[in-house]
Amino acid sequence: MLVIGVAVGGVLRVMSLVTANSAEPLFQVQAHAIAQSYLEEILLRDFSDPDASEAGEDRSSYDDVDDYDGLANNGCLTTSAACPVLGDCACDQFGNPIDALPGYNVNVNVNPVVLNGVPALRVDVTVTHDRNAGVNLTLSGHRTNY
Repeated sequence: MLVIGVAVGGVLRVMSLVTANSAEPLFQVQAHAIAQSYLEEILLRDFSDPDASEAGEDRSSYDDVDDYDGLANNGCLTTSAACPVLGDCACDQFGNPIDALPGYNVNVNVNPVVLNGVPALRVDVTVTHDRNAGVNLTLSGHRTNY
C-alpha cells in the first residue's frame, strides 16, 4: 500500500508540473501569429510616403512602412468590454481591439538599412504578454523600394 501511495504521489506531481506549463505553447503560438500579422500588414505598405503627409496619422491611415516606427500600445484606437484599457489587447489594422487576445503587447521599430548596396527598411515587431514572462518574441522583415 505504501508503494502504491508513493507511486500515485509521483504521478500526481508530474501531472501538476505538466498542467502548470501546458498553456505556454499556446501563448507562444498566439504571439507568433500576432507578430506575423503585424509584420505582413507593415511590409505590404509603400516603401516611402505616397502623399508626403505624416501629420495626424493613426494606424488606420498609415500608408507607408516608416509610419509604423515607434508603434506601441498595439496601435489601438478604441476599447471594448473585454479590453477596457486602450492597448490592453492586440488590435486589428483599423485599431479595433481583438477581444480574444488580451494581455498581448506589440511594439514596432523601423530602421533604415542597406542590403548589399540596396536601401531598405528593417522592421522589428516585438510581442510580449502581461501575464506570461516567457512570451518575448521578435520577428523581423525587410522592405525595399521595388
